[in-house]
Amino acid sequence: MSDVRLSPRERLVLNAIIELYIATGEPVASQAVARLFADREGLSSATLRNVMATLGETGLLEQPHTSAGRVPTAAAFRYYVGQITQPGRAAAGGVGGIGGPGGAESPLSVARRGQIEESFSGVGSTHEYLERTSHVLAELSRGLGVALASSAAEQVLEHIHFTRLSTGRVLAVLVTQAGAVQDRVLALDHELTLLELETASRYLNENFRGWPIDRIRAEVERRVEIEREVYRQLLTSVEELCRKGALAGDESGPALFVEGIANLIGAEQDRERLRQMLLALEAKQRLVELLTAYVDGRQQEVRVVVGLDAASPAMQDLVLIGAPVRLGGTNVGTVAVIAPTRIQYQEMIEAVSYIARLSERLLEIPNA
Repeated sequence: MSDVRLSPRERLVLNAIIELYIATGEPVASQAVARLFADREGLSSATLRNVMATLGETGLLEQPHTSAGRVPTAAAFRYYVGQITQPGRAAAGGVGGIGGPGGAESPLSVARRGQIEESFSGVGSTHEYLERTSHVLAELSRGLGVALASSAAEQVLEHIHFTRLSTGRVLAVLVTQAGAVQDRVLALDHELTLLELETASRYLNENFRGWPIDRIRAEVERRVEIEREVYRQLLTSVEELCRKGALAGDESGPALFVEGIANLIGAEQDRERLRQMLLALEAKQRLVELLTAYVDGRQQEVRVVVGLDAASPAMQDLVLIGAPVRLGGTNVGTVAVIAPTRIQYQEMIEAVSYIARLSERLLEIPNA
């Protein structure tokens, strides 16, 4: 419906209906719209009914019951979001231009920004930031707050350290330049001495600090083949540690933080659709695929996707508002809201964008 062409009057009425519906959650009757435009010439009740009928024929409004008012369709919400996200559009004011639902104030007030920043008090790592983000966005949206850490392929090595635990067991502690700390216990086939572990960590830190982790593994394998005779003993130790997972990503997939399922349960009245929706949302891989497919880590913009039925038919009435999190030009994750389409779009778009940018001030990148 991106090619929908509406007259100024049709656009005005549609936006008013959408904003009334967002505010009340009830089908919007022509009388309610008429009261909103009581002082406007040329917008009589009869005219409004005709405009609403035209919008219904266009597929932007639907009527749940014969005697009920109109409800915006997913296409209507997409049209509405398209207006909000137009380059150069002022953040303040409802897109209807009537000072009605949507408000004339900034979507994200100074007080709300302060509340958000206070919610992140004490956060000092990427892991803590993403975990806290899911909680904050769930509270703000009354929907699902989701935060996804970037994959190992996008993580950059800052430091790695090995500690011998027992025979054949070594603790690897890896720190990325985004501040994430990963630790794992490695079960080795060959016993390595403390000196060999120290030499291996020094080799990796001196040669590969600032490298993407997935490239380090490939480069170590390449050097083993080329320089095996020259550095045979050293590289054999390094290869063993890497092969056992010292530089591996999380085997269960990237870290995913989700909060707010209860919010969606309260908003959905159709029990069977709710069951199907929860099954889709509980599948971790499905959420990872959603965020990966819709939010481009190379871009800065907030992405809004109305209707997630491509992921699951039960998610057709949900909207995703997401943005990448970047530190020093490196993508470290994605933050998003998944909520019913009846959401305060302007405020949530601004909130997601603000929280994504907040990471730059919360997290310090180690000096190169």
